[in-house]
Amino acid sequence: MLNRSRLSSKKTSKTEAVQSVLKDRLDDENIHVGPSDYVPWQKDNKVCFLRMEGKLFGDVPMNIELRLSVEDSPNSAGVVIDAIRCCKLALERDTGGILYSPASYFMKHPPKQYNDDEAFLMTNDFIEGNRDN
Repeated sequence: MLNRSRLSSKKTSKTEAVQSVLKDRLDDENIHVGPSDYVPWQKDNKVCFLRMEGKLFGDVPMNIELRLSVEDSPNSAGVVIDAIRCCKLALERDTGGILYSPASYFMKHPPKQYNDDEAFLMTNDFIEGNRDN
């Protein structure tokens, strides 16, 4: 991505997506999540480098480093299809406005964040017609 003005908002949404699933939020100096520029030789491949630090038994420090490489274009297709299905359900039920349950379950930075387990149950309730949004 070469659009510098979008890099800041993408960094915020990616960081919040990670922070929202943590039991306790990390201090800013202990987390870095962000997008990169477009790398032409990677084409449709996205690479993630992940480093986790912690302590083992006896307070022994440890760290894990992981490299994840995925084809980017089909990566979110299933999520988008399910989100569209929920929008179609809302249209058929004459429900307007923000669909908080599906948004929390499917989107990186929804208007209202719930933990993954709760968002999953709420979304299923929405699909079954037991929730309005």
